[in-house]
Amino acid sequence: MTSTNIDDPRGPGRARIPPSRGRSSRGLVRAARRVASFVFSLAVTLFGLLLVTFLIARVVPLDPVLAVVGDRATQAQYDAARVELGLDRPIPEQFVRYVGDVLTGDLGTANLTGQPVLKDIGRTFPNTLELATFATILGIVLGIPGGVVGAVYQGRWPDQVIRVVGLLGYSMPVFWLGLVALLIFYGILGWAPGPGRLDVTQQFTYEFDVTRYTGSVILDSALSGAWDVFRNAVAHLILPAAVLGYFSMAYISRMTRSFMLEQLGQEYITAARVKGVPEWRVIWVHALGNAMVPLITVIVLSYAALLEGSVLTETVFAWPGLGLYVTQALFAADFNAVLGGTLVIGAMFIVLNLLSDILYTIVDPRAR
Repeated sequence: MTSTNIDDPRGPGRARIPPSRGRSSRGLVRAARRVASFVFSLAVTLFGLLLVTFLIARVVPLDPVLAVVGDRATQAQYDAARVELGLDRPIPEQFVRYVGDVLTGDLGTANLTGQPVLKDIGRTFPNTLELATFATILGIVLGIPGGVVGAVYQGRWPDQVIRVVGLLGYSMPVFWLGLVALLIFYGILGWAPGPGRLDVTQQFTYEFDVTRYTGSVILDSALSGAWDVFRNAVAHLILPAAVLGYFSMAYISRMTRSFMLEQLGQEYITAARVKGVPEWRVIWVHALGNAMVPLITVIVLSYAALLEGSVLTETVFAWPGLGLYVTQALFAADFNAVLGGTLVIGAMFIVLNLLSDILYTIVDPRAR
């Protein structure tokens, strides 16, 4: 005979659910909703990116068929190439075919190199990733402490110096700064190697003796034990990364200063000082800890901007990255290469934006 608890407000015959189990189930539901929202946002954004790149190829006043067959092709050759590219079909059908090709990894063949676009991107994008990553690290290492010092010494000479350095970073064109850096550190002082990813001798060693694990020259040379190539690759990276990192540092330091000024004026900072908390802990732990919440978004977006905006730096330093590849393809009217590079850069920007949202949720409990 089953007994019931008459004091149970839910009435007889209803089982009591443990509170811990209820909280666990609600947590799983919230997590499932977040994952579903993330997947849906990613899918919609990527679909929009595919649609935009497809429309760009249709509105640009250049003929992709002529880029394939050349100006001297006969009308029969032109018509055959147009049919082969699928340009004779309705626009919706062309878009469906384009989406299907992208989803299967078929970005076409680059007229510029004669190689599949995906292979060219796999060769050039790791170089851009190296450059943007080291530039962002440099911007973080110098920009965050600079912004903190500027906020602590607001209006005094350290703040003025940091603000002037940041202003110069915003105002100087990157191609001019790169040319000046090459002239001084390579041409006059001889402290840095010249343009390019590697010296000629080290390039041969890299091509024939280094196993390609990741496509990154630095990582692959280190994993293969080719330390001469590794040192040469790092030496070639320093100057362009410093030029690009200067702009990242200027932006990060300015935003850090702004966020720190806001936090230093809060009541919890005054309360911490009244309680006798050491000043360094008030600034570098409490104030900076709360300022890092919006600063994470700034850093991630700065990194994404460097990935897509390093074209001029790659051009000045002859850096074989994705930006230089897309630029050369654009001048050669190579639509497959241009659209493939644009698609990869856009996808990286979308992923990094979503990553910043995830990190923001992790760091700030109020956003959960």
